[in-house]
Amino acid sequence: MNKIVLWIMSVGTAISVATIYLTQPLLDVLQIQFNSSLSQAGLIVTFTQMGYAAGIFFLVPLGDIFNKKWLIQIKLTIVAVVMVIAGMSQTLTLFLIASFAIGIFATAAQDFVPLAADLAPEAQRGKIIGTVMSGLLIGILLSRTFSGVTAHHLGWRSVFFISAGLIIVILILTTLLVPSHPAKVQLKYTKLMHSMAHIFFDDRLLRLTILSQGLIGAIMSSFWTVLTFHLSGAPFHLSTSSIGLFGLAGAAGAAAAPIAGKLSDKRGPLLNIKFGISLIFISFVLMYFFQNSIPVLIMGAIFFDLGVQSAFISHQTIIYAMHPHARARVNSLFMTGLFIFFSLGSFLGSLIFSYHGWPGLILFALICCVLSFLTHLLLTHEYRRC
Repeated sequence: MNKIVLWIMSVGTAISVATIYLTQPLLDVLQIQFNSSLSQAGLIVTFTQMGYAAGIFFLVPLGDIFNKKWLIQIKLTIVAVVMVIAGMSQTLTLFLIASFAIGIFATAAQDFVPLAADLAPEAQRGKIIGTVMSGLLIGILLSRTFSGVTAHHLGWRSVFFISAGLIIVILILTTLLVPSHPAKVQLKYTKLMHSMAHIFFDDRLLRLTILSQGLIGAIMSSFWTVLTFHLSGAPFHLSTSSIGLFGLAGAAGAAAAPIAGKLSDKRGPLLNIKFGISLIFISFVLMYFFQNSIPVLIMGAIFFDLGVQSAFISHQTIIYAMHPHARARVNSLFMTGLFIFFSLGSFLGSLIFSYHGWPGLILFALICCVLSFLTHLLLTHEYRRC
């Protein structure tokens, strides 16, 4: 695959997915702006992730029957418009509606990933998926840094206006330089969705993969949602800009995605998943015992996101190999399940933090980590049978 095309797809994935995480460092600012409670402000993240899950489930499967590039162009156009609407919102209700719509059409990120898998040579598929997925996770994490710093200097509304401009730039580059790929199957939409049900219920390995990575996703979502409230309160009292800089720590771990993809190609995905879950567990144990240490929080974020990335790439490598002619549908099922867990993690994380503080959040993360490892043991047994 052409390096320029791969770069555009990676950056396009990053910018697309970043739109659904821009609000996380701004929650305390938006809480004041819209005169809402902490739990109401937390709904902003939940609505965005629910929209993303809906978009993944209902729109991403279209990539198997329509040109993926065409779908990407339409989604990027719409999400740019909705970003402007969000930036102009005067009420929490309108902002929540805009957030839900942003989530739906930001799923252009999930069209880039199976398109990359289609264009990649089989021997390099893990590496190329890893490179594009590094864009996805780095976009998630650096969105917080961009959002926090921009809001601190230019105001929170400028975050959405500038992001809309970046979306337009990547739309132009995609239109000019990214190749098209023909649809693999000819099905009506209703039959396409019906086939997804068959894939889901017939493939136990896919269901276990969704559960294993979903539990990790709940940890990730709850951690990054609650971190804003944790760092803005005692004993840290950090500014929005400083909180946003924590995204750099996570991005350092996520940057290892191509390495994770290479290891998955060479050694198989199962070892990578065990490694990832172990890193996540160790990170939260350290953050539990050193709760008021900024250096430990930074180190924990780095190793935590490295673990998330290792498991994520490996789980995707498994499901793409099992269904080469239905990658858009499989990706849709996988990511829909994952973002349902993301939404649940945001909601539960905010709720747990409200009643039990940072220690409660960490215990929640550790429990999810143990459950993910137990699920992985079942997944390993099923994978070896296949």
